Amino acid sequence: MKQKAIYRIVFAAAVAAIFAIGPQPGASESDDRIIESLFQKTHVYRTYLKDDAIKADARDGVVTLEGSVIEESHKLMAQDILECLPGVIRVDNKLAIKAGDSPESPDIRIRRKVNLALLFNRNVNFNKTAVEVKDGVVTLKGEASSMAQKELAAEYARDIEGVKEVKNEMAVVAAPEPKERTEEQKIDDASVTAQVRTALQTHRSTSAVRTKIVVRDGDVTLTGIARNDAEKVLVTKLVNDIHGVATVKNMMTVEEAGNK
Repeated sequence: MKQKAIYRIVFAAAVAAIFAIGPQPGASESDDRIIESLFQKTHVYRTYLKDDAIKADARDGVVTLEGSVIEESHKLMAQDILECLPGVIRVDNKLAIKAGDSPESPDIRIRRKVNLALLFNRNVNFNKTAVEVKDGVVTLKGEASSMAQKELAAEYARDIEGVKEVKNEMAVVAAPEPKERTEEQKIDDASVTAQVRTALQTHRSTSAVRTKIVVRDGDVTLTGIARNDAEKVLVTKLVNDIHGVATVKNMMTVEEAGNK
């Protein structure tokens, strides 16, 4: 009994330290309720998943996800977040993809993926970028704070499966310096992990990469196998651009030519 009580105190302290969510939960609150609460407090849930019909039910560290989401990436992000939370043993993902009134057209799918690629990137102006797609040709409109930002948006759009051409009509407009995030606005490690994994899966050049992602206080460590040096460098570049990433340590090994 004494050992169990000590475990609960250590667990609650670790949770509060990692996610800075305020005071520790009461002694009567179970670890499962802590997991469910933490899930809803993560940056990814509050920013991207809150409008989905997601129910997370934790029992003895095993979390069952039920309900529906608007797209596959949301289903994967919900699971990625939970797998990174303290106390989670396993995630049983039963989320369904919400069916629309009609099948998704190739152009709609491309626009959704381009928006997703831009959404996680802190070096582009997602909120002021409009994406239009017709017959695989992507047109970018809106504002960029610099020529480099404008070119980066086009570069990310080109790396989406199905894109034939990118027409960049964005205007370059000087923007004020972004404000530093407050402690409450800082992105938790579980959300950083989910964003990194989703970003790598969204880009055509890295969609086949299999890497293990470990995040500690925004510092990302990557392990796994890259097909070549160029792929390893690209993975590092993409991850460095993700919201919430402080540093990237890429320990991926390059696949030997004879094993390809």
